[in-house]
Amino acid sequence: MRPGRRASLPDSVDTDAASTVMATWFRVGLIRPAPGTWGSMAALPIGYVLAVAGGPWAVLGGAVVVFIVGLWASRGLIRQLEGTSEASDQPSIVIDEVSGQLLALSTAGTSPLLFVLGFALFRLFDIAKPWPIRVVDRRVPGAWGVMLDDTVAGLFAAVLVLAAAAVIRAYV
Repeated sequence: MRPGRRASLPDSVDTDAASTVMATWFRVGLIRPAPGTWGSMAALPIGYVLAVAGGPWAVLGGAVVVFIVGLWASRGLIRQLEGTSEASDQPSIVIDEVSGQLLALSTAGTSPLLFVLGFALFRLFDIAKPWPIRVVDRRVPGAWGVMLDDTVAGLFAAVLVLAAAAVIRAYV
């Protein structure tokens, strides 16, 4: 499939079901290649609006709300995929990237530099899956596993963004 084209889910999936729409973050997860990156990018404007409107607590609150919705939505899509070859690892589920990316941005404020850093670090941790992210990814099944590995990746990124912000304030 060419870049930018949409992938399809198996015919057994109700693509109009609310859980499918949410799990794919309004179908962003169907964009190929790199649906996780597209999902993370979709979180950037939301994170910025929340940061401007309510500061870091609003961004963190957004991450929590998306996490809770993500548990429900990914569970719904996983149930629809049961019995297919795509049931165990569905790249179209990107609501976990949205939640993890918002968590990563919760310490960025409204700084464009820190937003880019938060995006890059989150993607690095989400793709590379260093310990303990890899352990969560491999050992936690179902919707919890889908959501938690990206939460840990977002937490790692948020801590490093916070450290970078402190260094920037101290030396710039």
